[in-house]
Amino acid sequence: MGPTPELTIFYDSACPLCSREMAQLTEHDRLHKIQLEDLNAPDLSERFPQLNLEAANTILHGLTSDGRLVYGLDVTAMAWGLTGKHCWVKLLRLPLIKPVADKAYLAFARNRYKLSYLLTGEQRCETGSCQIKKP
Repeated sequence: MGPTPELTIFYDSACPLCSREMAQLTEHDRLHKIQLEDLNAPDLSERFPQLNLEAANTILHGLTSDGRLVYGLDVTAMAWGLTGKHCWVKLLRLPLIKPVADKAYLAFARNRYKLSYLLTGEQRCETGSCQIKKP
């Protein structure tokens, strides 16, 4: 096993949009600071007992290297910050924008399969899990 990642992201591999963003993160994570964990993995609860799977399927969860859980757009902003890409995402954490962005994110998370279908033509990945290519 390699060094501890700075951020572990727990994502829904059955969601085409979610998996596409994770694929983009993986592509830009040249220093391997981010570890991806599929919420649908059968042994996830054993490996991460601190994770509430029901809650993690409602809002994106991340685990920092110091053991702190982070949620929603905080995970997204932290992840893109670690890659040095999409710096605009940190604007979503500004005090006046954060409450609105968080509500919009929760609406997206609740409707991610419908939105995936509208944007990609796929509601869920055909095999139940989208494949992410590792660099």
